[in-house]
Amino acid sequence: MELSEIIPHIEVLIFASDKPLTPPDIVELINQAFAFLEDRVSIEQVTASLEGIVEKYSTEFYPFEIKESGGGYQFLTKPQYYKTVAQLNGDKFLKRLSNAALETLAIIAYKQPITKGEIEGIRGVNSDYSVQKLLEKELILIAGRNEKLPGHPLIYTTSRNFMDYFGINSAQDLPKIKEVLAEQNVEATIINPQDFASRLDSFEPTDAASTDSPQAEDSL
Repeated sequence: MELSEIIPHIEVLIFASDKPLTPPDIVELINQAFAFLEDRVSIEQVTASLEGIVEKYSTEFYPFEIKESGGGYQFLTKPQYYKTVAQLNGDKFLKRLSNAALETLAIIAYKQPITKGEIEGIRGVNSDYSVQKLLEKELILIAGRNEKLPGHPLIYTTSRNFMDYFGINSAQDLPKIKEVLAEQNVEATIINPQDFASRLDSFEPTDAASTDSPQAEDSL
């Protein structure tokens, strides 16, 4: 099949799918649909087609786009239409994670695989509720047990739903810790020592402003 023939089938598969589709998924589905053809669709053809499709929907003519997110490709509305789509989905669409859940999720994302005891060691508080909520939302999953620790505690990792929720394709797409901290750094204000000295010399506190004055205390 030519790329021009493959592209519409890829688009309709991604549109109709309730989960992100990977290139191997797409190859298998198309070849199953056209099993009678001797000319099988290859992974290279699908990958090349996806590049064209992504570029096509990235233009301003479309309110949605195809992005690699959640471990595969899916149609997503563009950010500028968020408020409009929110009206359709209501509170369910706008629901957010609590600060405690986000904190717990961030620890799991950066430290996975990790046990609940290790999570609590970092947070300093009991995390039973947060872990349970994240499991219910399918943002994390139980990946087994740590056989090296006493009691063989459960270990947790993030799920494909986590990647889909945050619009990333893998845990490697998370911002690096150093990058996050760098954004929070505040540069110190540079003061000219001479200017500081001159201002200090010109400052003459009055009796009313004196820290020993009862009137000054009452005015605070």
